[in-house]
Amino acid sequence: MNKEDFLIKDRIIKGITNDGHFRISVIKTTEVVQLAAQKHELSLLNKVVLGRALTGTMLLASSLKGEERLRLRMEGKGPIGVLVTEANSVGEIRGFVQNPDAAIDPKTQDIGDGLGLGLLTVTKTLYNEADQISGTVELTDGTVSPDIAYYLAQSEQIPSAIHLDVKLDDSGDVTSAGGVLIQALPDAPENKILTLQENLRQMKPAGERFLQGDYIDTIMHDIGRPYTVKELSRGPVHFFCRCTKDRFLSALQMLGKDDLESISDEGQELVCQFCNEKYHISQQEIKGILREKQIQMN
Repeated sequence: MNKEDFLIKDRIIKGITNDGHFRISVIKTTEVVQLAAQKHELSLLNKVVLGRALTGTMLLASSLKGEERLRLRMEGKGPIGVLVTEANSVGEIRGFVQNPDAAIDPKTQDIGDGLGLGLLTVTKTLYNEADQISGTVELTDGTVSPDIAYYLAQSEQIPSAIHLDVKLDDSGDVTSAGGVLIQALPDAPENKILTLQENLRQMKPAGERFLQGDYIDTIMHDIGRPYTVKELSRGPVHFFCRCTKDRFLSALQMLGKDDLESISDEGQELVCQFCNEKYHISQQEIKGILREKQIQMN
């Protein structure tokens, strides 16, 4: 695959400065956000907010191993309500919002009012850990980037800078999306941290950079100047959910006999929150589960 093919595909690149002091990740998530907007029929507000959250979650999950997972949950008093995103290091991202048609009055409200006052919780499911690891902070802004930066500083105590961007055209369609994450490694000098943070502040939003034809490599090296950045890895990212009808049938098997009997006279349509995929469970399938439950009880 040549460079032009890479340009039209969502992917993430990770690098480290040659002095070993900083890790820099750049991600393009245009297709991810477009698909999320389509699957969930998102409002303009949610295209931006959920799009940023999906992008940020993938940046955070990129430091995990294998199929370790990271979940981000933002719950506020604004019209969006609850937002949940999830990703793993192999590039699978998914997410949803409680109120996909949520909107704000652009004349009197800012985008941060979509979530409003609330909490951000990041939960990791890691290898060799019996329990999940979670950290919770207050939402500082509701626009996602500052909230994740605050979480990293407070909960993980890692000096970081993060920039997340979703661009819409005049019709409200997603034209580009992506982000950048800079994280200081142990013993990184403070003056170098300030240099990279200033680079990020002066950089055009990631969405604009992609629209003007810049590639993730170019952005990574621009952010790292005047230091040389060595590529560590790169890989595709995509909106992907592992829900299946079999998983929903397994969930129904966890119901009690009375609950199964209450729905056994008709089929059920079950919907996956994360991807909005619909699965029809027939009356015969429900009665089959009920028969198995009755056999187990005898």
